[in-house]
Amino acid sequence: METGNLTARFDAEAQPRTDSPPKYRWAILFAAWMAFMLSYVDRVAWSSVAASVGQSLGLSVGMLGAFVTAFYVGYVVANVAGGLLTDTIGARRTLTFALLPLGLSTFAFGYANSLMTGIALQIVMGVTAGADYAAGMKIIASWFDRERGLAMGIYGTATSLAVVVSNATVPTITKNFGWSSAFHLLGIVTFVWGLVCFAMLRDSPTKTKTPSITRSEVRELLMNRNLILVALAGFAGFWATVGFGAWGNALMTKQYGLSPITSGAILAAFGIGAMISKPLLGWFRDFLGHGSGKYLPIVCLLCFSALLVVFGRCTTETMFYLVAPILGAAAFGYTPLLYVLLTEASGTKAAGAASGLTNAVWQLGSVIAPMAVGAVYGSTHSFSLAIDTLAAGPLCGAIILCFLRHKPATA
Repeated sequence: METGNLTARFDAEAQPRTDSPPKYRWAILFAAWMAFMLSYVDRVAWSSVAASVGQSLGLSVGMLGAFVTAFYVGYVVANVAGGLLTDTIGARRTLTFALLPLGLSTFAFGYANSLMTGIALQIVMGVTAGADYAAGMKIIASWFDRERGLAMGIYGTATSLAVVVSNATVPTITKNFGWSSAFHLLGIVTFVWGLVCFAMLRDSPTKTKTPSITRSEVRELLMNRNLILVALAGFAGFWATVGFGAWGNALMTKQYGLSPITSGAILAAFGIGAMISKPLLGWFRDFLGHGSGKYLPIVCLLCFSALLVVFGRCTTETMFYLVAPILGAAAFGYTPLLYVLLTEASGTKAAGAASGLTNAVWQLGSVIAPMAVGAVYGSTHSFSLAIDTLAAGPLCGAIILCFLRHKPATA
């Protein structure tokens, strides 16, 4: 089935409305960004205290990851459902309905006293957290056009900052007041921000109600060539991004005897590069204009792959420090560029469903890559081969994006 008419019809709605306050779109972006960051803090909070509090729940070391797995089960499912819900009832309502139960379930997790209770609550947390990403993407697509790359880049910094915030606050609160208090506080803040979002957010710059997506439009969306290619490219990119985050620290420590503090500092430099690159590359995409299309993310993914190969051949602490921030910039810089590509492929009306569907595919790369790297390193004990396994991902992603069809901007 031909999808050109669908995407053209959707993209016509992506143009900015002249009757909206020009500066209010940044307040909209801040509200969506803050919601995304809080949901991500709720997601990674357990990882920052699992080792120290797992014993209080009677968990063995091998079971510490059970809660993370439970969260992602709900999260992947919710990305698809949340995206469709966003395009049906609107992004503002979806985001509010996601944050309020996320706050309640995060608060309730502080009372978890058994493995099964904790797993059940983590699944609920994953289901609610999974819906807010698509809602935020749709809001940004509705409010931003010429500055969409910058807006997507800023939105993407929420996840990077969330890791910093979680590791800087949750362990400290846990040490002073107990782990339950940390989750109670996170739950309250998340719930309150849900109310703030309901008051601040608007689905579009006008008061006109966005029409709901239809079943036929969903079917056409699933056959959208460009969207499928972006989903596959994102899978390949996240394969390396998440895989490196999961194994980079451990591999440096195990292979070269670096202390956990040193390897952690190297990964911190990696994170700094990521924080800077997201808005910078988003802005650069806006500067180049619509014509940059697929070429900028292709270059970014190729650089990511090459830098991974270089990192895999590093042997000294100095070399790791030199490469890490540049690698971090490439490892995350492509994400806002893919955000823009998927909203261009789907159009504003279907941006929620498109974001949810593609992110579900991307997260599969996040799940599979750490296991693949572990298997390669376990069988070869080669640092470079393990990193090369990750480098194959962005290389494939760049090749996939070469097949995107250029679609001229609508007037």
